[in-house]
Amino acid sequence: MKLLGIGSRINHPEMGFGVVTNVDSKHYWVTFQKKGIETIALDEDFEVIEAVNQEVDTVSFYEVETTLKSLLKQWSDISEIVPIADKYKGGKLILEPADPGLAAKELPIDTFFHKIVMVRDRIRVMEQKINASKTLADQDKIDLQQYITRIYGSLTTFNVLFKRKSDHFVGAGTKTK
Repeated sequence: MKLLGIGSRINHPEMGFGVVTNVDSKHYWVTFQKKGIETIALDEDFEVIEAVNQEVDTVSFYEVETTLKSLLKQWSDISEIVPIADKYKGGKLILEPADPGLAAKELPIDTFFHKIVMVRDRIRVMEQKINASKTLADQDKIDLQQYITRIYGSLTTFNVLFKRKSDHFVGAGTKTK
């Protein structure tokens, strides 16, 4: 099947006369005289009145942008912005030793939270790399995935810091709602 170029004129059995104004990997975008802009499948039944044969980019900018965002999110070390629970914003974490002769350590809870989020993101990247590995045997992938699940379970204590439940750590015995 040869793709029609932008500017091709068609006659559709239901929508009438129209001109192809865009093409993506699955559809023609056609401006019809009576219906306005509509999308129709590339293999849909219609009469070609005049075909414009030109190079057609069958991938839209939207599809490229969506794919690129997905790849960057999946494979990069760049983390999304994860909000801290409102009640902890601007708070501080105080680590007080049992020995009264030693000084307490105090740090902004936002800094601590940022470190927790970085750990979570790096575990996720490691998980993706394990699952995508072509050199690891399936059983090794399963074993490593079980360790990762246990790591998440060990970190569930920090879920109280997350504003959104969808950002929580989930261990083997935990289910999100």
